[in-house]
Amino acid sequence: MSRELFASKGFEGTSVEEIAARAQVSKPVVYEHFGGKEGVYAVIVDREVQRLTAALLGSLDEGGHPKVMLERTALALLDYIEDSEDGFRILVRDSPVAQATGTFSSLIGDVATQVERILVDQFRINKLDPRVAPLYAQMLVGMIALTGQYWLDARTPKKDQVAAHLVNLAWNGLSSMERAPSLTRVK
Repeated sequence: MSRELFASKGFEGTSVEEIAARAQVSKPVVYEHFGGKEGVYAVIVDREVQRLTAALLGSLDEGGHPKVMLERTALALLDYIEDSEDGFRILVRDSPVAQATGTFSSLIGDVATQVERILVDQFRINKLDPRVAPLYAQMLVGMIALTGQYWLDARTPKKDQVAAHLVNLAWNGLSSMERAPSLTRVK
């Protein structure tokens, strides 16, 4: 219930009174259980970070060809956005709680670390400098995350097409763009 409030109004725009009314409890109950709206917000952010982290890292853990892993990761983020719009809206806002973890940027950093390990191997196989793998990992993950933020409101083109275009750019680069990109494997 509070999740919808934070998603639509943001942290600053949501009051303890609204949280209590939505939960059909008194304000003292909110303070007693959560310490205030910061506590409610922290619980919601933590749950959403766990859900999204599991989806993104799960798409990487399956292994396989790097292009297919990129497709799965793009689709995992877009699936999460589609299934948990309020949760994603909350995650992409700046967290008012002073913490190093549990924010969208820390989540993206965790995923980029996983991608970096994959890229180091691929760079070595292709005789590229593995020292730049962290940079490329940030670029790939950032590109997918920012496209997800755009798609949250645009919802066009369709999810599979968005993923295909992401993979097209990431895999082929601008010099080898395909005219009509498609996914190698669609769920």
